[in-house]
Amino acid sequence: MSYRKEKDSLGERDVPKQALWGIQTLRAMENFPVSGLRADPLLVRSYVFIKKACALTNGDLGAITKGHAKVIATACDEVLAGQHSDQFVIDVYQAGAGTSFNMNVNEVLANRALELMGKSRGDYASLSPNDHVNRSQSTNDTFPTATYVALLLAWQPLNQTIDVLARSYEKKALEFQDIFKSARTHLQDAVPITLGQEFGAYAAAIRAGEEGLEASSALLRRVALGATAAGTGMNAPSGFRRLAVKYLAEITALELFPAKNTFMALQSHYPLAAFSAALRNFSLELIRLANDLRLLASGPLTGLGEIILPAVQPGSSIMPGKVNPSMMECLNQIAFDVAGGDMTVALAAQAGQLDLNVMTPISAHRLLHSMEILKNFLPVFAAKGIDGIRANGDRCELYFGQSPSLATALTPKIGYLKAAEIFKEAVATKTTVPELVKRHGILNDEEMKKIFDPKLLTGDLEKV
Repeated sequence: MSYRKEKDSLGERDVPKQALWGIQTLRAMENFPVSGLRADPLLVRSYVFIKKACALTNGDLGAITKGHAKVIATACDEVLAGQHSDQFVIDVYQAGAGTSFNMNVNEVLANRALELMGKSRGDYASLSPNDHVNRSQSTNDTFPTATYVALLLAWQPLNQTIDVLARSYEKKALEFQDIFKSARTHLQDAVPITLGQEFGAYAAAIRAGEEGLEASSALLRRVALGATAAGTGMNAPSGFRRLAVKYLAEITALELFPAKNTFMALQSHYPLAAFSAALRNFSLELIRLANDLRLLASGPLTGLGEIILPAVQPGSSIMPGKVNPSMMECLNQIAFDVAGGDMTVALAAQAGQLDLNVMTPISAHRLLHSMEILKNFLPVFAAKGIDGIRANGDRCELYFGQSPSLATALTPKIGYLKAAEIFKEAVATKTTVPELVKRHGILNDEEMKKIFDPKLLTGDLEKV
């Protein structure tokens, strides 16, 4: 392997000639050989979007020459087109604030720009990672901005997959709207509902999570770019902040604005914590719904057995014919991971000190990972876990008729205490409430038909 000499503020080092990255990336690779995990491609793209926006802004404002601005922008376009992706080599666990990653990006773009100028890699006197690519910027404002942009870009496809899942639940709600069954509260027999009403509530929960994520994502649209090191904008020319954010919005096709308070934008991870909390809350709902489906499908003979899940794979290596709720189990594990990631983001958010929160890299990693695994699995879960669910109508009807909580319908007619006696007798004698009502002559046939009408019992307001 052949090398080139590079120098930074700590001294000289040999850098592999074939590498577009440089000396500061080399030091970070040596310092942080932690996980082998690299930055999410969306974070790389977002950072390069920022470098292009800043190069164009610096060129317009005279902070660098138009020629330097153009060649840096061209290098950015190459990366955005998919080239040089193997050159972003920093571990996701790294020094605080993300300086290592910022310099990795700066060095790759600088060395590629030098080649486009006909210069040698490492000829930083001609074009420098710090003085040209990073001009008017700091890691402190670019890394949070890149994180916000990456999350907004990741939110778009995730939002679409959440919509797919909600639609699957909504279709089942319509399909099951006339399947009458017993509700269960405290896991005990309760008043009648329809299977469609249960699934309609599941769909509404998915929609509520979607709305929560959309609302919290709005906080990510105000970015720190232009704040530089501490919020003052030091070393950036007048007008840089607004113009750079304007360019960034155009390049990314995102609605972005300068932070209202640049100092808060560097100090606080509130927007990240809020978005992470919304992602966690959504995942907790996914867990709850998956577990409900597991309960409703339990059996086939010794459980509730009110729904039949699609068989996607054999369920046991020892018990022939057994089928498990595999899709729900996988979704649970994904959602557990998301909830755990939120704890990491929460700890990172409270770890900010004075004028900078340096824990942005781990928050970016955990959030982007959580969004990626949800985006990948939710459409599969909808197709293989929800769309093929069938109702066990006979079992639902059986439970509907047997529930002693049908006695609740008698309360307006005979009062709570007498209805409670009917409930207890039904349980003790294993007799249905309608049978007891008829046996004791509490109601005549016409009254019974009206009071125990399934459509009236389950509410005729809205089925789904």
